[in-house]
Amino acid sequence: MKPIRLDGRSLTRAQLVDVAYGAHVQLDGDQLPAVARAAEFLADQVRREEPIYGVSTGFGSNADRLLGNHHLRDELPGAVRSGQTLHEELQRNLIVTHAVCVGEPFAQEVVRAMLCIRINTLMRGHSGIRVETLQALTAMLNAGIVPVVPQLGSVGASGDLAPLSHLAIVLLGGGEAFHQGERMPGAEALRRAGLAPVTLSYKEGLALNNGTAQMLACGVLALDRLEDLLDTADLAAAMTIDAFAGRLGAFAEEVHALRPHPGQVHSAANLRILLEGSTLADIPYHLVPRFRAWQPGSWDTPEAQALRFDIGWDWVPMSQRHGREKFYLRFRPFRGGKKHQPQDSYSLRCIPQVHGAVRDAVAQAARVLDIELNALTDNPIVFPDARKAHVEEQVISAGHFHGMPLALAMSYVKAAIPVLASISERRLNKLVDPATNDGLPAFLIGNEDSTESGHMIVQYTAAAIVNDLASRAHPASVYSIPTSANAEDHVSMGANEARHVLAMADDLGKVIALELYTAAQALDLRRDMINAARDLAERSDAHALASKVQGGPQPGTLEYDAFLDEVEGLRSELASAAEFQPGRAVAAAHAAIRESIPFLDRDRALDGEVAMAVRLVREGTILGAARR
Repeated sequence: MKPIRLDGRSLTRAQLVDVAYGAHVQLDGDQLPAVARAAEFLADQVRREEPIYGVSTGFGSNADRLLGNHHLRDELPGAVRSGQTLHEELQRNLIVTHAVCVGEPFAQEVVRAMLCIRINTLMRGHSGIRVETLQALTAMLNAGIVPVVPQLGSVGASGDLAPLSHLAIVLLGGGEAFHQGERMPGAEALRRAGLAPVTLSYKEGLALNNGTAQMLACGVLALDRLEDLLDTADLAAAMTIDAFAGRLGAFAEEVHALRPHPGQVHSAANLRILLEGSTLADIPYHLVPRFRAWQPGSWDTPEAQALRFDIGWDWVPMSQRHGREKFYLRFRPFRGGKKHQPQDSYSLRCIPQVHGAVRDAVAQAARVLDIELNALTDNPIVFPDARKAHVEEQVISAGHFHGMPLALAMSYVKAAIPVLASISERRLNKLVDPATNDGLPAFLIGNEDSTESGHMIVQYTAAAIVNDLASRAHPASVYSIPTSANAEDHVSMGANEARHVLAMADDLGKVIALELYTAAQALDLRRDMINAARDLAERSDAHALASKVQGGPQPGTLEYDAFLDEVEGLRSELASAAEFQPGRAVAAAHAAIRESIPFLDRDRALDGEVAMAVRLVREGTILGAARR
């Protein structure tokens, strides 16, 4: 893969994801003079003995402490000289004392993304870092050295101080790192890669650890996952619609033109594409039989006898059609699995509105992250070319490290994730509940002998995850805890927001996988039941189909001939239909599932299948099949 060129201005989310998963980076040579100029400016100001925050002063609440020209501690009895200047010691101490995160380490792709973001922002030429230090950081990334960064410790202002210090401490030869899959001391990782530790110069420690790289890395990787999950959620919904023989009018283009929220319009269009070619969706109500438990005498041929079910309808007597005569001229008087109603439940009918609103939340976050990727986020900001009377006007302390723009964007996404998971679980629940699944068997299993649970507990797992996601959706950004002796008296907590979103995206994928797993089972049953009715109609006469209809008059009664004529109309309509099938994209996704997970004809251990469904979603196998 061609290295990603970093210039501080043009890094994209897609490029960052590539770097996170192994791509190398290179520094834009045209931008390096600007980097060098800022570093040279700071060195010149130090020689002039100008007071500059983080260069010749302490940090945070120590900002009023000016550095002297020698170590006072060297005058203590028995003192051992450090061998470093005060300026070097200041920057080193900043890193080693701030690397105090705890918890499990971030995944290596998160840390690689953090490194890339930090290098890119330092390339802007307003941070005061030397070119050689920036080159050393780049070499560390390209050598595959991944610092160990525990997940807990950033409050999101002044940026991600603690986690970024875990990045920088390895550059100094400290801390721990992964190299070629092995965890080891940072100094050893540098040695194995043929790299030397760096001694930091003016402001370089502050440049390395003052910024929003952790929250931005987590946010970008979460959105990369969520953008595919949004499409996968649409696909799962489409498969469920086919399994329900649902109504498509709610997704019509002219409908959504009247309320044109971008995400809503996108999801409706996506559903139309996914369901293109379906002959299950919008099928006339009366053609859809309902499930009946298989019995030894259910079918009249050996081939049909191998089916896992029986089917049936109820006939609507003449006495129940009063005032509905016109309706029964259009729809035949048979009640099967599909109710005679022009609209589906909200979890089906409102998919564009709900999925689309989540899309819009993700799109808003993407807008914020795209800006942040090429923004300067450390402090103070160096303007070496500004012609000003005082250094304070050229080295300006501001607040670009404050993560609130990202924190609020992530809060929005964090609230949206349980919404998408919840509607997916509601569709799954409809599929397994015989009161709501439009004539499919309870828990999607034949259960002839009352010993089988089918997909019953799959819904429990989805419900548990949805509850857990909802419990984590509380925005961290609304709860600031002051730090640094109240010098940093309002912080963003954006690092927690983005970290939560990244983890929640993974759990959202599990819920969608459970819906797909269940919808594939329901789709098999729905398609096979309708096609079994079609096959019976094609090979038999009205008398044979009448055996599947309950509530009809007895032979020899006045109504029987009229009843048989109506059964013949149903038979003729079924027999003349082509084989019923789902949408082409849905069929491709279903086939991808069935390559790894067979139909559940009898109860068996489901743990491996559930894990496989989660894996197929995580790896994009099912979505990829539908897209092709």
